[in-house]
Order: sequence, then structure tokens, then C-alpha cells
Amino acid sequence: MKWLQRFALSLIAAAGFSGAAYAEDLLILTEEVPVSLNYDGATASIDTNWVGWDNILDPLVYHANGAINEDGVQLLNFNKFEGRLAESWSFDEATLTWTFNLRKGVKGCDGATFNADDVLYTFARAKSVSGAAPIGWFLANTGSVDGFTPAVFAPTDDGAAARKLGDEVKKIDDYTVQIRQSAPNQLFLKVLSIFALYIFDKETMEAHATADDPWSHNWTNNDGLAGFGPYCLNEWRKNDRFSLTANPDYYRGAAVYDRVVVKKVPQSANRVAILLSGAAQIAEHLTPKEYNTLSKAKNVSVVGVQGNENMFMILNFKSPPFDNPLVRQAIAHAVPYERIIDTSYFGEAHKWQGVVPSTYPGFHVASTQYNYDPEKSKALLAEAGYPGGAGLEAFPDSFKLTYMLERESEMGPTATILHTAFREVGINVELNPIPQAQYGDRELVKKDLPMGLTAHIKPIGVDAAYGTLLSYVSSNKGGILNSANYSSDMVDGTLYGSLAEGDNDKRNEMLAAIQEQLMKDLVVIPILEFRTHWATAASVTGVVWHPDNALRLHDLKPAK
Repeated sequence: MKWLQRFALSLIAAAGFSGAAYAEDLLILTEEVPVSLNYDGATASIDTNWVGWDNILDPLVYHANGAINEDGVQLLNFNKFEGRLAESWSFDEATLTWTFNLRKGVKGCDGATFNADDVLYTFARAKSVSGAAPIGWFLANTGSVDGFTPAVFAPTDDGAAARKLGDEVKKIDDYTVQIRQSAPNQLFLKVLSIFALYIFDKETMEAHATADDPWSHNWTNNDGLAGFGPYCLNEWRKNDRFSLTANPDYYRGAAVYDRVVVKKVPQSANRVAILLSGAAQIAEHLTPKEYNTLSKAKNVSVVGVQGNENMFMILNFKSPPFDNPLVRQAIAHAVPYERIIDTSYFGEAHKWQGVVPSTYPGFHVASTQYNYDPEKSKALLAEAGYPGGAGLEAFPDSFKLTYMLERESEMGPTATILHTAFREVGINVELNPIPQAQYGDRELVKKDLPMGLTAHIKPIGVDAAYGTLLSYVSSNKGGILNSANYSSDMVDGTLYGSLAEGDNDKRNEMLAAIQEQLMKDLVVIPILEFRTHWATAASVTGVVWHPDNALRLHDLKPAK
């Protein structure tokens, strides 16, 4: 164990701690630190980035606290909102206009004072769709903010005009802003609570703009981020560490932990060992087996929640032979679902019976289900023209099962099970772990992954309609994360109709019809849903489940 002691001491020194961590310091171990702080960037889908957005920025409104679960995790009430940077708000049904009364006296890390100009800047940047992935635009479009339509993508003068912010987001005075919708939409407040509409510090962002980059994408991709959240960026060394210090002027009160360092420790087993040594306070993204082991350890707390995490396979409709529905079905029936649940997740998961989280309002168990049936898989392959898999060798690039290299300890066991099970029915795949920054770019921007294994994507808006619009609506109709290049006029039309439907029973019927179609078309292969876990030193409490599954450091506090 001497190597562990030496490693822990070197880790503490590298993180900037002199000696043992103090009560006001927090050391978090993870497989990767943020690769970008640009929420409209190419890697916006990578969840290790969110520690930056969620702690340096703040929203106008957020979900109120709800119940506390059996593990002591604070849950949120997704039907109730409370003010953050906005103190109060009202809605005029006649004009579809929301009026937000902004909080006064809010200061950012660089001393800037929050006001309406910061809100207008944030929405103008979103509407500019100037980043590699227009996530801010997507959220505004999802919430039916007037003018945030696909017209912004036209490479014409009309498109350029559409990318300019008009009076749909209007400054009334320094502390009053109005936002107009194009149609009533119950997702509006929900999208304001999602990271890509968190409010920037306009002054600091503009200080890092250039003529070629007026919206500071390069700066946020590589150097910094400025907002009005509880923490300020202290140091960011990509591929190594990410250090934050508490904003002493934070309007909700300064965070208990003065300094937080997120340190990259690639091997999950090393993260476990260092947490057990007492040198770190939190270890993230461990394997189910490791969480199970830590739950029995002294001085460590493992808590969890059945939230929205899942695992699925991407089969790209633009990559033959996955444009053949029989091939898609054959692969789905070759997946040994229960074996993966028992072996990779030690029973801490269940088969996913849909394509949006089963905990979300509007979820529907579709009548079409795909179960492990290797004989049926073989028959479907033969019917598709590939008996025993003969002929599939013509598509070598399509049968590379790609997943995130940094998640090898989590994803590798399942990938190996799939490799074996597919071979048994005549489908030979090559395991292809790649760096997560590359995976995120191919998943979100290029959309060119023929076959992917994913366990990091979850819809942050807690609603089946949001999850559908995020991942399954046609890209040219607003679906931002349609990695499989799926397109259905029925899904697109019905989904947008559901957003304006005020009758919840009718809305749920529409969402059920959509989910039936998605499962029939096998938009992705849903494998399982699993519990979200956190492993902390017993001295740390205050874990809150947020639907992006990232910790809000302001929530955390020492145990009494």
C-alpha cells in the first residue's frame, strides 16, 4: 500500500493542497476534466463538462426542492420552480409574454453586476447559432421562444436576419426582461433550468471576443467562462485538473467549500483506492461493482437515485446495412439484456422498455419490444439477405462498436458481452473505444457514428416530449442530438403538436403514439436503465439529484 500513499500525496500536491485537505477544500476524482466550457461547442454532450457550467453559471429559474429519498439524496420537484437570477415572473396569456423581474445586487467573479443586458446577450448568442452545436438555440426553440426557428440555419440573407435577436427578448429596464413565445408551451420554464440557457456575464465574455469570434467561442472552448454562479474558475489544465474557488459575493450565500479541485484519475480502481485512503472526498463514474464494494466500506458513503441514466446502441440510418429494418431488429434480438444487467451492473439496472426515461412524465411502454432471442435474430438476418451473417463483411466500418475510451471500466464489460453475443448469431463486430472528445464531436456534430454504445446521454428536461425533441426529431426540424439520423414526418409533426397541447390527457396520447412509432422503427436499441450513484467521504453530505446528474458544489457541506 506504500504506492497508494505516495500516489495520494503526489495527487494532493498536484491539486494544490499543502498537506491534508482542509474542511473548506474538496478534492473530486473523475475520469476526465472538462474538455470545453462552451455549451454551444462540439463537445456539449460530454457530461464531464457540466461541472463548469453548473457551478460557474446560474439560471433565471430552477426547480424547487422536493422529497428526500431512502438514501438521503435530496430530490427536486419538477412541477415547481423558484427564482434564481429572476426573483419573480408572470405570464400574459393574451400576448404569450413572460415578464421576469431580475434580482438586484448580483455580482459575478470579475466584479460585474448582473442586469438585463446579460440576459439579452445570452439569448442573442444562442440565436446566433455561431457555435459548433447550437444547444442554446435548441432550448429556446424547444420552449417556443418566438423567432427561434430553423430559419436561422439558412445560408442566405434571410437566414442572417433570422439570426439577429429581435424584440422577442426585450429589455424593459435594467431589471426587467420580457420573453415572448410563438405558442403556449409547458416546457418553457423547464428549458430555462437547463445549462445552455444559463446566463453569461456579458462584460467578461465580450472582453474575450475578437473580430473573428464575436461570441467568445474560442475563449470558452479553451480558457474560461464567466457568469454569476457560486464558483469562479481558478485553474483549468485540460487533461489534468479543474480548480474552482467560491464566489464570495454569491447572492444565495457563499459556498461552504472555499476551493474545489476536480482531478483526472483515468483508472476507476485508482479513484476507489484514493477515496478509501482519505486523500479525496468524492470519486465519480465508478463501475457498479466498485460502488457495491464501497457501500460496505467504513468512512465512505454511497448514495443513489433511480433517475434518468440509461444505456443504448446507436445504429446510424445513413450507414448501410442499418438502413434495413430487418438488420436493426436482428441486432436488437441478439442483445443479451439480462446477462448485461446481471454481469455488468450486478442487478442494479433493469431492461429499458422505451426510448425516453421511464421516470419521466409522458413515458409510455410501447407494445413493440425487443427481447434476447438469438434464433429470431438469425432468422431476421437471413430474411434481410445475410444468412449466418454472410455478406456483412462488406460493411467493415459499420460494425465497429464505438464507445468512450475514458469509460472503459464502465462500458468495456458490456461491449465485450455484446461482441460475444453478436458473434454467436453471425454478426462480427470490432470493439472501438475512442477518446470522449472525439466521440462527442461525432455524436453531436458530425453524426457519423455507424454503431455506438452510449451511457452518458440523458434528457435534462424532465418530460417525454423534451427527450423526444432532443434525440429523435429530424435534425432539420430542430432535433439537436439525432445521432442516428432518424427522420419521421409522423414523429416530427405529432411532437410539435404536443408542445402546444394544453390538455394533458390528449398530450400524453400524442406522446404515446410517438413512442410506439419510435420503438417500431427501432430508432435506437434501448438496453437498460441504471441507478445514478455517488461515492463520497462520510464527512461530505448534501448530495442533490439534478437531472444532468452533475453535482452542484454549493449543495455540499460537511457532515455534522
